[in-house]
Amino acid sequence: MKHSVEEVQLKNGAKGLLIDIPGATVMATRIEFRAGMIFAKNHEIYELPHLVEHLAFGANAKYKDEQEFEAEFTKNGAYHNAWTSDVSVCYETECADFEWDRIMELQRVSICEPKFNDEELKSEKANVRSELTGYMNDYYRLLWPRVQQAVGEDVLDLPQRRETISNIELKDIREHYRRTHTAKNMLFVIAGRLKGRRRKIIRELESWPLKEGEKFEIPFTDLHASEAVSIRRKDASNITFGFSLVTPRHLAPEEAFAMNCLNHILNGTTNSRIFGQARKRGLVYGMGSSLANNMRNAYWDFDGEVNVENAEELFALIQEEMMRALNGEISDADFEAAKSYALGRFQMGAQTPSQVADYYAENYFVDETTPRYDELPSLIRGIDKTRMIELAREFAGSGIKGFAAVSSVEKAFISSLETKLNF
Repeated sequence: MKHSVEEVQLKNGAKGLLIDIPGATVMATRIEFRAGMIFAKNHEIYELPHLVEHLAFGANAKYKDEQEFEAEFTKNGAYHNAWTSDVSVCYETECADFEWDRIMELQRVSICEPKFNDEELKSEKANVRSELTGYMNDYYRLLWPRVQQAVGEDVLDLPQRRETISNIELKDIREHYRRTHTAKNMLFVIAGRLKGRRRKIIRELESWPLKEGEKFEIPFTDLHASEAVSIRRKDASNITFGFSLVTPRHLAPEEAFAMNCLNHILNGTTNSRIFGQARKRGLVYGMGSSLANNMRNAYWDFDGEVNVENAEELFALIQEEMMRALNGEISDADFEAAKSYALGRFQMGAQTPSQVADYYAENYFVDETTPRYDELPSLIRGIDKTRMIELAREFAGSGIKGFAAVSSVEKAFISSLETKLNF
């Protein structure tokens, strides 16, 4: 979708992006606060930000409870959601163009004027406990916090998070909200038909009754390599694994695209080097790799599921193909095919205001940069194969690696698989 992007600094200290999409029939908003788990006052109340997020859609200055607010919000088909991460609490909406101002007012009320109460806190504690319990049956969700812990990140895993819920009181909810939901700590992305509405949107946001507060800095710890982590589940019928190679710096956009090209070559489709060969041999149904990039570290992540009897062959294949890639054994044809795939995905990637908003929010909420979407084709075409291989070597040679697996097998077997990941 054709669009223009403007960064605005509000008088109250908030910052954000206004994305004008001429002719759009939908408006999408993303409102983010640095209010995630790492900003809870201590680990005893670690799950606190998650509960604040849930309670934001409950009682507020205009509606007595979540049900009344929800009925009003969704009556014309509008959608809202929220999520909590280690760093962020983010509130999302999507609505028809004709009711954008009504939905923005409802978003203001829910974010700025919540009425936290004991009854809803009790309900949401139970809901969050159920949510985390459900996640514990998703082995990928179970293992990745253990990988984070293994490399030295100051996070709790799912069972530990669930244990903190009972420690949280209403006073903690109110204190965390007051401290984190402030104007200077807020970033926003608004995408839709903004022509003729820009000034009104800015006035509305500047009138939100938030304290000025402060912009929180993201704390980081030094990361390191670790031993394999084995999560024993007697009922696990196979091995669900994940491992991460970390380089302790932020990647530039062109570097991230280069690594994503390599991910495509290794695991992107059924003709890829690792996943494709593994499928052809009948070793796995699915596995993949991806890149995550924050202000301090970049993570090259791999995960998948494998039956115990196929595990050693799969990990030998991973080792073999990773070594080939690190040695530069990638044909020009495979490299150009990966760039062509990336260009196709670019063309498909911004067909709705929500997709446009998500693209810009992904970067802006991390480091407040705004890589222009229309510049991506030239970035992709300019990816250099030699630089891609150098980046892979940087990850493999950083000395920072974590590996975790959920299975019913002995840890010694999991550790033996991890030894094949010494690239």
